[in-house]
Amino acid sequence: MKPNSGMKRMTLALASMAAVTLATAGFAAQGDAHEHEHGAAQVHQLKLNAGKKWGTDASLRKGMSEIRALLAARHDAIHQDKMRAADYTALGAKIEGQIGYIVQNCKLDPEADANLHLILEDLVAGADAMQGKTTELTPQAGAGRIVAGLSNYGKYFDHPGWRPLD
Repeated sequence: MKPNSGMKRMTLALASMAAVTLATAGFAAQGDAHEHEHGAAQVHQLKLNAGKKWGTDASLRKGMSEIRALLAARHDAIHQDKMRAADYTALGAKIEGQIGYIVQNCKLDPEADANLHLILEDLVAGADAMQGKTTELTPQAGAGRIVAGLSNYGKYFDHPGWRPLD
């Protein structure tokens, strides 16, 4: 491994998250769907692909599975209000890293990508709240927003074996 490769990966991941956060802020400010680098079509709310779930690729399934696993491992502690601020911050940072992975590696068609970004907005908002980057949501409510995003992912994207968190 090269001496600075870890730092380069971290810089790339942070740049990716900044892009997602800026795109999300732009979406909210304009009330319009943002354009992803893949040329996403305008979408204002989640929709199915002619009545069917959107396709996924391996990197999307991997990232979303990781986010689900991270949240599932802390699900009871969140519901029992046993998470400390530092726990939320660490969990939010790990989820943010997975969102960055998804953004860097997604290879979906433009309409599927636009729908995915609506879900990513929930995940980013939740991760930001968990890390104390915003006061709009409590860290616990941020976790709830991520759970809602994961549920929507399962409703609108074809991910074999996907189970929402209860």
